[in-house]
Amino acid sequence: MNYTRSEAKDYAFENWHGVCNVILPSFTADLKNINEAGIRHDVAHNIKQGFWGTLLVSECGTTKEEMKRFMEIAVDEADGKHNFLLHGTFDTPEDIIEMSKIGESTGVDGLLLGHPNSFYPTTQNELYDYLVHVCNNTNLAVCLFAAGHWNYTRLHPSGYPPEVLARAADLENVVAVKYEVARPGIAGDYEFWKMIRNKRVLFSDPFEAHSPLTVEMFGQQWMGTSNYEYFGKRVPKYFKMLRNNQYDDAMEVYWSLQPVRATRVAVQGSFAGANFIHRYLWKYQAWLHGYNGGPMRQPVMKLTDAQMKAVREGLVRGGFKLPDEGPTEFYRGRNPA
Repeated sequence: MNYTRSEAKDYAFENWHGVCNVILPSFTADLKNINEAGIRHDVAHNIKQGFWGTLLVSECGTTKEEMKRFMEIAVDEADGKHNFLLHGTFDTPEDIIEMSKIGESTGVDGLLLGHPNSFYPTTQNELYDYLVHVCNNTNLAVCLFAAGHWNYTRLHPSGYPPEVLARAADLENVVAVKYEVARPGIAGDYEFWKMIRNKRVLFSDPFEAHSPLTVEMFGQQWMGTSNYEYFGKRVPKYFKMLRNNQYDDAMEVYWSLQPVRATRVAVQGSFAGANFIHRYLWKYQAWLHGYNGGPMRQPVMKLTDAQMKAVREGLVRGGFKLPDEGPTEFYRGRNPA
């Protein structure tokens, strides 16, 4: 690790600048093992795309040992040129802590702290105690993760009680909050940003369409995590421009993505209510921009021809030139094994 626990907040302020997307693990054709060549390809390609770093996604049917190897391969391939967050969404809090300790020794840069599916807090104190328990048992810099699919509207109408996040922001190794609740609109962003702006914790609204406002008004320096790879190189490009006060140039790139952005929202609407991220769709969207692609394990939503056609056409309307490749090549992957 490049920092100690007590240095985590300062380290993040100094080094977490840019856009953090996601990388899904790649698998062999028989789905019996992870595909090292595919993972290395994605890490190397991600660096070329201009991302600050990436989230190593854990919700793809990998075992603990495979997640350990996933981290090791990614860190080795990057050779210090990229940053990695461990996706902390495992079955139990103790599993998250165990994998976080492996992440410490492997060399990942932080933990995106999610919540086990079976965790059902009935009070805000119970939720806070969970965050404290995990954070106190890892030395990794922690990004708290407030999302609607945790099913916490019983605790606050926004989807995640902001008071709990603000209290947890005072923990020594909490360095950022991924705040993607209280939609539609971004009034919740403003309320929550005011609650933490003096706590030396990074505020991240991962919805890239909000970034021209959140960068200028809230000083957002780091954005993540989401599947920005669907937009090619353009999101890290315009985000950097926003940070450098090149607003007009940034907005030119921003608006070039509007057909892609609209397509993404429309396709997501086709499986609204599933409460399940369409990882196969994300894999395909990344593949369209040169990432590995390839088969994925269960459980995963089915990817339809209509969805593939829609997201591809959205990119064409956004001015992207795509190679003449089809679903057969996608399911094979760029580095079949």
